[in-house]
Order: sequence, then C-alpha cells, then structure tokens
Amino acid sequence: MSDIAKIILWLIIAILVILASIIKLKLNPVIGLIFGSLIMGIGCNLGLVETVSNIGTGFGNLLAGIGLPIGLGVILGKLLEESGGARIIAETLVKKAGEKYALYALGFAAFLLAIPVFFDITFIILVPLAIEVSKTLKKPLPYTIGAITICAAGAHTLVPPTPNPLAAASIFHFDLGIMLGVGAAVCLFACMGGMFIYFKMLDKGFWNKEADETGLVDVADQKPVPENAPSFALALLPLLLPVICILLSTISTALGVESKAISFISDKTIAMLLGTLAAYLVSRRALIGKMEEFANQAVASSGIVLLITGAGGSFGAVISATGFADKLAETFQSVGSSPIMIVLVAFGLAVVFRIALGSGTVASITTMNIMAGFAGLTSLHPVFIALACLAGGISIGHVNDSGFWVVTNMSGYTVKGGLKSYTIGGAFIALFTIIVCIIAALFTH
Repeated sequence: MSDIAKIILWLIIAILVILASIIKLKLNPVIGLIFGSLIMGIGCNLGLVETVSNIGTGFGNLLAGIGLPIGLGVILGKLLEESGGARIIAETLVKKAGEKYALYALGFAAFLLAIPVFFDITFIILVPLAIEVSKTLKKPLPYTIGAITICAAGAHTLVPPTPNPLAAASIFHFDLGIMLGVGAAVCLFACMGGMFIYFKMLDKGFWNKEADETGLVDVADQKPVPENAPSFALALLPLLLPVICILLSTISTALGVESKAISFISDKTIAMLLGTLAAYLVSRRALIGKMEEFANQAVASSGIVLLITGAGGSFGAVISATGFADKLAETFQSVGSSPIMIVLVAFGLAVVFRIALGSGTVASITTMNIMAGFAGLTSLHPVFIALACLAGGISIGHVNDSGFWVVTNMSGYTVKGGLKSYTIGGAFIALFTIIVCIIAALFTH
C-alpha cells in the first residue's frame, strides 16, 4: 500500500471514529476530535509522544491567533444584545427601507449583527422582529425567518471576526483585511441571491403551513428594549470600529505606507478590544450595574466555541504532521492540478465533514488545515481556497447541528420546516459562494 493510500485509509478511520463519538456515543465534538487525532497519528506511525505533542501544538497555535478576538467578539455581542442596541439597529434598518424592501433590510440587519454576534444569538434577537415584520407586511413567517437565517448564517460563516473566517487568514497566511473585504462582498452577493431565490420558491408554494409549522412562537415574554438604549448611530459604533481598524492595514499596505501605529490598531486582537470597549461605552446607560454580569456570561458561553475551534486545529495539525498535504499535492501535480480542482476538492471535503459531523466550525477548520498545503500549488489567491472550505462548511446543516434546532424550535417549525428553512438557506450561501470561487479559479492562470 502506498503512503498516500495508507494516510487516506487512516483519515477515513479517524473520521468514522469522530462520527461515532459524536453521533452514536453522544460525546462532545471536542472529545471526538481528540480521539480522531490520536487514531490518525498512531495509525500513521507518528508515535504516541509526537501525536500528543501535535494535538497540543495544533490547539495552541490556532487559538493563539484567534482565541482572544473570539472571546472579545462574544462580549461585544452580548452587550449589544442586552443593551437593546442590536434590536435598535434591526428595527431602524427595516423602518428606513420601507415595505417593498423590508425583507431585504431585515436580512441586511441579520448580516450586520452576525458579523460580531454568533448565529444563534443573532437569530434569537431577530425572531421577535421577524414575527412583527411578517404581520406588518402580511407575509407568511417563512419569508422573514428565511431572510434572517440566510443572512445571519452567511455573515457568521464568511465575515471575520467570527471564528471560521478569522481562522482562515491565520491558516492560509494572508491579510485579515482581505478576508474581511472579500468575505463581506461575496457574502452580500450570496445573501441577496439566496434570499431572492428563496422568496421565489415560497411564492411558488414551496412552504406547506400544515406540514412545516407547529404554530407561531409566543413572543410575549421577549424582553423589551431597555430604557436609555443606545441610538442607531451609537449601536453601530462597536460593529464598525473593528472593521475600520482592520481595513486600515490593508489600505496602508496597498498604498505602501508603513506605520507602527496602524499595525498596532489593525491587529485583530486590538481591533476587537477597541470594538468591545466601544460596546461598554454605548451600553453603560442601559446596563447600569449589570455590564460585568453580562460580560461574564458571554465569556462562559464562549468556552465551547474556543474548545471546538482549537480541537479542529489539533486534528488538522496531526493530519499535517503525517505529510498528507505534501503527498496529496504530489499526486495533484502528477495529474495536472488546477485552481478549479483545488477549490472543488476543498468544497467537497468540507461538505462531507459538514454533513457527517454537523458542526460548521469543525468542518471548515479541519478542511482549511488540510488544504493549506495546496495554496502554493496555484496562483489563485488563498482567500478563494478558504472561501471554498467555508462554503462547504455551511452547505448542508441538518439534525446534528445545534443551529438547526435553534431555528426550528424558535420559529415553531416541524423538522421538515427546519430542513426547508435552515438547511436550504445554508445551501444557497454555499452555492453562490462556490460559484464565485470557481469564477475566480477560471480567471487564474
């Protein structure tokens, strides 16, 4: 058996072990990933000590770059949520857009909020507004739920500082500002296209109220916007400040300007720190005496995200240590590797992980670690290889994904309704994103 065949065999076995651990044994994905990493390393003759060392190194290296920004982003989002700032942003955007474009404005609000706020939180914040917009427009609930699902999932998947796109820049070693700019542009394109087609499907009778809904959720207990909530402009400040800081580095590099001050404030940790401090400032009047409590809650909730992200890095590090990427790269070269082949392999591998494991974070992080070795094979910018991995990571979310249950339960949907909303929404983001990657690959020589 050739070396590459042996590595692929053990990779399949490791993935099956991860699957069995998560799906059959109901273990946390972190534990499953560690088991898979051990089997992969030992099976490929790395040895016990080197395997364990790579698990620790992979975990630490990934979180060293993105751990603090993730934690700060969670605090920022929690303060915006509890102060009412997030709700103010959403309501203002919809009001300004008018009835004709209200659905797209609601989607844009979800896109904006999901950049620093995790998908689940963004969805929970916007569900009451989605119900009110549905009543105002006299449109069935699936229209408004579909808008926030597609756009929140897209931004969470493709736009830093959420974990997956934040990790992409570190794993592929390119400027975070490029990930931010390209990711946001591609995401907006995917969101607009996805919403347009989804609304057309609903117009054609795609939704069956009797089979797809259990009844509208009761929003009577939803918390009102606190007194002294920040204004629309102030609520936007914590969201925009990190984006502006990160983009300063990209712009200065493009202009050939070297500045230690710009390098400092454009660092992702400092940029997110400034955004989080801005969230404290704009929330202080609405959350008098409660900011520390909510910040602590946010830190506690970020733990599992950091663990899964780091464990994905561990699995990727063990795979890398086996020489898998180099050997597969040699195989690609021998058959005439092309940019299209690379983005399709990245996308396909991430889709398999996504369907099998449920976690988009695990799917994307693991695939990006595997594909990082291929970036040097082509002149295609690595941001498009990263986007292909991210697209596959959001592609087919179903019953083994926590986000599926958040959308299904909070919307009053049946499982079938959840598949028609959450699963289809993610598939549209994946489809439009991979189309962009393929087009970029076609124009690469």
